[in-house]
Amino acid sequence: MNLRHIEIFHAVYVNGSVSAAARALNISQPSVSKTLRHAETMLGFDLFQRTTGRLVPTEDAHALFGDVADIQERVRALREAGRNLRAGAGATLRISALPSLALGALPTAVSRFLEKHPDVRFDLQTVHHDDLLRKLYERETDIAIAAEVPRGAPLGQSWLGEGELVVLYREEDMPDAPPRVELAQLVGHRFITLAASGPIGQMFSTELDRQALELDEVASARTFYIAAALVRAGVGLTIVDNFTAEAWMTPGLAMRPLKPSLTFDVHAIHLLDRPPSALASEFLALLGSVIEAP
Repeated sequence: MNLRHIEIFHAVYVNGSVSAAARALNISQPSVSKTLRHAETMLGFDLFQRTTGRLVPTEDAHALFGDVADIQERVRALREAGRNLRAGAGATLRISALPSLALGALPTAVSRFLEKHPDVRFDLQTVHHDDLLRKLYERETDIAIAAEVPRGAPLGQSWLGEGELVVLYREEDMPDAPPRVELAQLVGHRFITLAASGPIGQMFSTELDRQALELDEVASARTFYIAAALVRAGVGLTIVDNFTAEAWMTPGLAMRPLKPSLTFDVHAIHLLDRPPSALASEFLALLGSVIEAP
C-alpha cells in the first residue's frame, strides 16, 4: 500500500462509507472507490464487505487499522511540520555579515521579515573576510554575507546585489563637492585609508595605483566603521562602501560616489552540503531587495 491507499482506507474505515470518506477528503466518490479497489487488489484480500449503504470492515481491515492509523498520524505530523517550516515557527536563521551590512541593510531586512514571520528567531553576528571560512566550517553560522567569495573553497553562493565605494566626509571639509568625486580631488585632504581592510580596500588601493595617485594618509583603519568614526571626529575623509556611509549618515556628514564608479558584488555564501532552507532563501531574497533599493 502506498500513502494514497492508506489515506483512502483510513478515511473509509473511520467514516463508514465511500460518500462520507469523499467528503472528508474533498475528492470525488469514484476516486475513493477506484483507489480502494486498487488497494485491495494489491493486498490480495478485501478490506470491506459491501452492505446496503455502508462498508463493513473485514477482520483483515481491523488488523491493519492500528498500523494505518499510526502512519496517518505521522503523515499529519509531517505535514504540520512542513507548514510550520514555511511559516517559520520555531526556526532559527544563523547569518553572519560584513560589518558594513550587519549594521545597515541586515537589520532592515530582519525587521521586515519578522513582520511576516514573527516566530522566526535570528542568530546574527559580524564576520570579516579572513574569518568567513572558519565560521562556516565550524558551524558558527549557516550563511555568510560577503563582498567576495573565497577562491578554491567548496562553497555555494547566490548574488544579492551590488555595492559601491563612496567618499565619506564632513560637509565643511568639501562644501562644494560635485555629485561624483574624482579621486584626484581628494589630493590635499587628510585621508583615512582602508587599504588593509580586505578585498574592498584592496580594490580601492588598486585604483589608486592605476591612477598613480598619492593621498595624505593620516590614519589607517582595519574596518570601515572605525574609518567612519574618524571622519565624524574630524580626523579627515575616507572611502567606504555605500552601506557603511548610509548607516553613519548624521547631520554634518555627506557622501558622494566616485567618478569613475567602483562597484562590488554582495553574495550569500554557504557550505555545499548545507544549502539554505526555503525560509532562509526567502529571507535572502528580501535582503537582496534591501541591498538593491535605490
